[in-house]
Amino acid sequence: MNTTALIRPAWTPATIALMVIGFMVFWPLGLAMLAYIIWGDRLDGFKRDVNGATDRIFGSCRKAGSWKSHARTGNVAFDDWREKELERLAEERRKLDETLAEFDAYARELRRAKDQQEFDRFMSERSRNTPAPTEQRKPAKRGKGSEGLLDDV
Repeated sequence: MNTTALIRPAWTPATIALMVIGFMVFWPLGLAMLAYIIWGDRLDGFKRDVNGATDRIFGSCRKAGSWKSHARTGNVAFDDWREKELERLAEERRKLDETLAEFDAYARELRRAKDQQEFDRFMSERSRNTPAPTEQRKPAKRGKGSEGLLDDV
């Protein structure tokens, strides 16, 4: 670690002041500064260890994730069987995806037909319940002095 830095993991006036200000502003900030003062010198090693571990994990995932590029085991019969099984599974997956798409289209058409039936029923009930538009209202009698003020609706 650089010992000339103003903010370094040590009990310096700057780090103590930042810790106190952190506790006054928002207590987790002060706690984080305290943790940095106490364990900050271990951060480089911790970071190196974490990076190494994640590289190993994701490296193995990268190898296992691509089933078409599996390394040959040396047993030709097993490798051929594995390739055939993986191709069969891929074909099954494709068939399942096609069946799912067909079912989604079928369900969508059923919903559309049901919605159309409900709409048609609503429109027929509405037309039975509303008066015919050809009926005319009888004009209201006008009283004396109401001529020309308001038209009857």
